[in-house]
Amino acid sequence: MKASELRAKDAAGLQAELESLLKAHFNLRMQRATQQLSNTSQLGKVRRDIARIRTIMTENAGK
Repeated sequence: MKASELRAKDAAGLQAELESLLKAHFNLRMQRATQQLSNTSQLGKVRRDIARIRTIMTENAGK
């Protein structure tokens, strides 16, 4: 997800997206633990998206 797409969303939209990504991250971690995860690069992508959303939420809180 691009930062420009996230900046266009309001606080509620960002929160919903963050919750969705946190659930996806949990599921990917469980798949990795049970050795069912075939594409391990997904974990890194989800982690970066979570960090990106949290950064934008912090930026918006300062305004």
